[in-house]
Amino acid sequence: MPYPLNTSHGRVLSRRLCLLGLGLLPLSGCKTSAGFVAQAGASGLADEPVLHVITTRRLSGNGTRAPFYESTRAPGLAYALARLTPPDTSLLSNVTSLVTRDFAVERIEPITDKNAAEGFAEALRGRDTLLFVHGYNQTFEAAAYDAAQLSAGIGFQGNSALFAWPSKGGLLDYGYDRESALLARDPLADALAAVLQDPFGAKMNIVAHSMGTLVTLEALRSYRDRYQDSGLERLGALVFAAPDIDIDVFKAGLARLGRFRDKMVVITATNDRALDLSRRLAGGERAGALPASALEGLGVKVIDATDFATGFIRHDVFVANADVRAVIKRAVARG
Repeated sequence: MPYPLNTSHGRVLSRRLCLLGLGLLPLSGCKTSAGFVAQAGASGLADEPVLHVITTRRLSGNGTRAPFYESTRAPGLAYALARLTPPDTSLLSNVTSLVTRDFAVERIEPITDKNAAEGFAEALRGRDTLLFVHGYNQTFEAAAYDAAQLSAGIGFQGNSALFAWPSKGGLLDYGYDRESALLARDPLADALAAVLQDPFGAKMNIVAHSMGTLVTLEALRSYRDRYQDSGLERLGALVFAAPDIDIDVFKAGLARLGRFRDKMVVITATNDRALDLSRRLAGGERAGALPASALEGLGVKVIDATDFATGFIRHDVFVANADVRAVIKRAVARG
């Protein structure tokens, strides 16, 4: 069902969100089947500037300086904590704008004393989680920045996490990135299984951007092949922002996911230039560049953000535009 964000004459944001039917509920806890009540937590990245990182990239050096991860593929899944430098909130920065600083990775702390997926699941216990899956042409540092900006931008109160797969971070490396994305689907499925099958786990919300949609859809398909609907009560929102995936592949993937589709929000923009390039490189229409009407009947909510996608590339509206971030916030709150 399409829910266009296109507006005119300055209609207020609350009116736009009413059209979406996503509700205005606050973030809340969830009760697991084991009877454990998990709360969303009282702190976000501003109070606890750390990203929980699960990755199939190779660590570069000892994690004390950038680049922290390489674009090459590691033999398996790894778990680490990324300590962040928070944005500058000093009086000088606020008043004069002469001093500015966004979230940035300060150091990486690899966690090696246990299985990566199990360690990731155990670390998330007790609070809801927002997991970001990045897309094509992304360095680790850029992906971590987007994950942090998204979490802080929607005011998420809980664990902030990133799944970092080995994108080469080059505009013309589309083929390498797509193969890396396919290789990453099973490790991501393993991590999701550890979280969703954990009897003491809380809710997991996923925002996948661009080619990250391919990784996530494939991981969810693998998960459902293994567990059917078991653990779905811990799956919160599934947001696919500017999905860089062939529309036929996208439809086939959705058909395999059953109840997962009820939790999905797809954000599209017909003027997305990055997806236009992907279409030329890969062939086939990209799902994220189609009008909402082209996705009708798929059982997912569709947000047409064309009028909100600005700039030259127009591929990062999910994190750059406050109206679209508000949609994601309400999708997460609705769970």
